[in-house]
Amino acid sequence: VNNCVGFSNYKFFMLFLAYSLLYCLFITATDLKYFIKFWTKGLPDTQAKFHILFLFFSASMFSISLASLFIYHCWLVCKNRSTLEAVRAPVFRHGTDKNGFSLGFTKNFLQVFGDEAKYWPVPIFSSLGDGCSFPTCLVNLDPEQPSSPSGSSSASKSAGEGRQFPSKPLRESQSRLLTSTPSWSENEGAGDKDKKGASNPVMTIENEA
Repeated sequence: VNNCVGFSNYKFFMLFLAYSLLYCLFITATDLKYFIKFWTKGLPDTQAKFHILFLFFSASMFSISLASLFIYHCWLVCKNRSTLEAVRAPVFRHGTDKNGFSLGFTKNFLQVFGDEAKYWPVPIFSSLGDGCSFPTCLVNLDPEQPSSPSGSSSASKSAGEGRQFPSKPLRESQSRLLTSTPSWSENEGAGDKDKKGASNPVMTIENEA
């Protein structure tokens, strides 16, 4: 596996754990009576009894480790999470949410194993989706009346930063206002004339004095 468990082979990994666990449990169960005979000295004194002892211990230890790993991944499938999301919650526009991809037990199971039951125990790819976009649970937030007072500001801020408004084209009148520079120069010229007219009476009074 080499830590390469993802969308395309997660079902195969789950089946690998299930079949390996069943195989180890089968070996442990069938070897149990010979293991008991080994301790009660019911087996003949041959080298085969050491093989039986090793086989029982190895199968039982693998059963314990595979059972713990299989139960953990069954819990992840029920929550529709990956191992990384179990360690660190995914981040959405409304903030971090560890159950952001959870759609319910049935839909979470179908996301991995598919909607056709005949393909569930068979190592055939039947997962739903394309591996690029994944459905999320609906989250209804009111930015004016948040549910939690402590995280209200951060939630509304993150939602505002993540929202992108589409750019609208300028109307013809708006573009004409932005491109018509002579109108501003005429206004500036009229303002200069007003300033000169206001300064002329002061100059004449000073000359008469």
